[in-house]
Amino acid sequence: MSRTPTNGSLGRGFASLLPDGILDVDAKPADRGPLRVVPLDEIRPNPEQPRTVFDPEELASLAESIAAHGILMPLIVRRHEGSYALIAGERRLRAAGLAGLHEVPVIVRSADDGVEQLELALVENLQRADLDPIECALGFQRLIVDFGMTQEQVARRVGKNRATIANAVRLLRLPTFVLQAVQEGRISGGHARALLPLTDEEQLRRALAKVIAQDKSVRATERMVAELVRVRTVTLNDRRSKERTLEYATKLLTDALHTDVQIRPRKKGGGRIVIDYSSAEELERLITHLRKKQRAG
Repeated sequence: MSRTPTNGSLGRGFASLLPDGILDVDAKPADRGPLRVVPLDEIRPNPEQPRTVFDPEELASLAESIAAHGILMPLIVRRHEGSYALIAGERRLRAAGLAGLHEVPVIVRSADDGVEQLELALVENLQRADLDPIECALGFQRLIVDFGMTQEQVARRVGKNRATIANAVRLLRLPTFVLQAVQEGRISGGHARALLPLTDEEQLRRALAKVIAQDKSVRATERMVAELVRVRTVTLNDRRSKERTLEYATKLLTDALHTDVQIRPRKKGGGRIVIDYSSAEELERLITHLRKKQRAG
């Protein structure tokens, strides 16, 4: 079961993001492996790092804090080919370099495969500074696709419920231009989820532009999308009804005249009926047939 925040300073549900025991483990770093100080240039970045965007201003601010107070939370690393591979703490690693540090405190942990590196990096980022919704979704998807986990297993590893994981991964169905808008902060993850029902790309572009230009709330976006879906459904149903009518009329005339008939509607209303014949004899047959129909009527 996930924790609930007990301290206002924890921000947006900080503790609820973590599995039980994570905060206690951080409070006793010795339980996680040897604590030591190592040269900065002996630490390789984590190849499984889910964060793809590092805000320069945030890094500069963190570098100032590190320069003034040092690194208060050690980085987590593992031994790798005579040096160290970073598991968690890439923001602190980068900021330490900006602050001019030559060595940093680390906790050496055994993490022999990419699965554990990615899990720990995700949890670390969720603890320190939220990933944006797309980075988070990509990280969850890597655990599911590349490492064969179920959504339930991912949820347990990162301390969230399965529905949260499912909703996060669903965002990746959206086109790139919507995902970029989320990562650039022009819309939120909630806005992106509200846009999911729109499958037509041009309609989606127009809806996204309207959300941004009018600064719509998530609720307002949901209402707008619901109306767009309703109108589209009515339009499609109307179009299908007209298509069925044309198909019926075409078949009726074809059967009655025993030749190919095409009905060509115009956009502004009305249309043309084209009756096919292959020879003068065929035309005479059609005329005779129509005269008989006329007399019988």
